[in-house]
Amino acid sequence: MELTSSFGLTFFYDYATPSKVVLWLASIFSGIILCVLVYTSTAILSSLLFKGYGKLSSAEKIEWNNRGFSTFHALFVSSASFYLLILSDVFNVNSHGDVVINRSSTLSDAVLGISIGYFLTDLAMILWNFPALGGLEYVLHHGLSIGSITLCLLSGQVHIYILMVLFSESTTPFVNLRWYLDIAGLKSSKLYIWNGIALFFGVVGCKDFPVHVPILPHRDPLCRGEGDLSIWFLHLDYGAFCVGSAEHILVLEDCKGHG
Repeated sequence: MELTSSFGLTFFYDYATPSKVVLWLASIFSGIILCVLVYTSTAILSSLLFKGYGKLSSAEKIEWNNRGFSTFHALFVSSASFYLLILSDVFNVNSHGDVVINRSSTLSDAVLGISIGYFLTDLAMILWNFPALGGLEYVLHHGLSIGSITLCLLSGQVHIYILMVLFSESTTPFVNLRWYLDIAGLKSSKLYIWNGIALFFGVVGCKDFPVHVPILPHRDPLCRGEGDLSIWFLHLDYGAFCVGSAEHILVLEDCKGHG
């Protein structure tokens, strides 16, 4: 079945079978529910285990709890991505007959769906408390993330690239811990110093890490044969993003690497 947009683009939904749609929706709602549960649990546990939590302002408590499910999402998706990319044979070039860019699995579908649920929840909180939890750049980031992952799910392609991006979330817990220690008045502690060192090496590890985000599906017989669905990518120099540089490198290229 084909659906042609006003821009003349053709999207193929043959991959989106009813069973997959059910899986995606279940994963998305699971991600939202998990975020709510972790947000609530963070508030309860923090009030019981951390005396300074009660002294925080209302805005600080909201961000404290928000960073709780941000950390949970980062740990979950980075661990799942590591398993799918390194430990499993889903993207092993010698384990399947099709090209890596076309590969996916039930687990990768579920992980991406849960991640969409997280981004939707976090975006809702950002907008509701705007701009306390982040400005327009956060809205743009989350919007692009949701769009990219959704396109990835609908096409069944480039799961490997999105998982590479999600694996880089492994630095998020260190960023959040830095904020927690700062707000708790523990900037002079050894834990703050060691966390900073770990964060530094995490940033160095992702420096010059190429991130390809799918933004436009189209027919391109040069890629994999007439009628196959190919993808345009948004290429980011993730190292520049990690260190907070305003000079992000954006390159639009097709699946053959043509700029």
